[in-house]
Amino acid sequence: MKRIFSLILVGLLLVSGADAMAQSKGKKNSSKGKKQTSMFVEGRQKVRQTDYATFDKFTNFSTKDNKIYYSPFNYIDLPGLTVDVNPAWPDEIRPVMNYMEKVSRATMTLCALYAINPEITDHQQREQLHKQAREEAKAALDSFDSWKGKKGMKNKTQYKVAEVDYRYFKGANYYNEQRGDEIIHVGVLVYLGSKKNNIFVADTAAHTFPDIKFFPNDATILESWYPVLDELAEYLKDNDRKGVLLSGYADNQGTEAYVTGISRQRAMEVKKALLLRGIDATRIEIIAKGDADPIGDNSTHEGRAMNNRVNIKVQ
Repeated sequence: MKRIFSLILVGLLLVSGADAMAQSKGKKNSSKGKKQTSMFVEGRQKVRQTDYATFDKFTNFSTKDNKIYYSPFNYIDLPGLTVDVNPAWPDEIRPVMNYMEKVSRATMTLCALYAINPEITDHQQREQLHKQAREEAKAALDSFDSWKGKKGMKNKTQYKVAEVDYRYFKGANYYNEQRGDEIIHVGVLVYLGSKKNNIFVADTAAHTFPDIKFFPNDATILESWYPVLDELAEYLKDNDRKGVLLSGYADNQGTEAYVTGISRQRAMEVKKALLLRGIDATRIEIIAKGDADPIGDNSTHEGRAMNNRVNIKVQ
């Protein structure tokens, strides 16, 4: 009897294993055939200049390592350079030209990076600047692609445009020295290799998460909010090029120093919770907003309860 039971159990395990393999194979097959439908992919990313190797390491033109290189080259100069089919390329971008000539048909991704002056707070003006930056970047990359065709270069190149946080490339004081620059042409990222093409994801609506609420005069995260934090952590792990801004708030009960302090403490507690869930500290920013931007009436208990919160913004 025991022998029969064991045989039945082994049979069930084999069937279940086969089903799992079939499902896995189906998933792999279903992922095939996805193609980039647009020449340009846009997005907003928070990346550091030091995240990428410099062109000094651009030596063997190998695609095996699938490396990313950053160059401060001003891509707005491309239309002027590509008027001639044999332009004299600046030192900042010359390695790319050498690579394209030496490695025929290899995959390359060229991404134009821009930033908007943070001193500009008018929403309508910023939107207009974003539109202008994207259009000029696309025009520049389009001229480069046209030049490639005239030169007969057959390398497969994907073109992308992305906004980056100015602080991570130029430093927090950069705009204190150049306040007149509304748009900064940060440079280009060059990605070599054929295994990955998703350096920057398409610009889609950011995933939203509810505010984490707190009791008055308290910065303790209630266990009822743990599922939200778990979901946020998993989302950040799945989207490893995204960061999160945690804005701490408080009601207006107390001195300015007190409400600012407790709003910062609340944001810090949420940050600690994300650190415990495996999110790197470099991907988390906090800001203490005090009693600014109330979403409830501070003259009522219910309104004050709404204002004691940490707002979560994925960026």
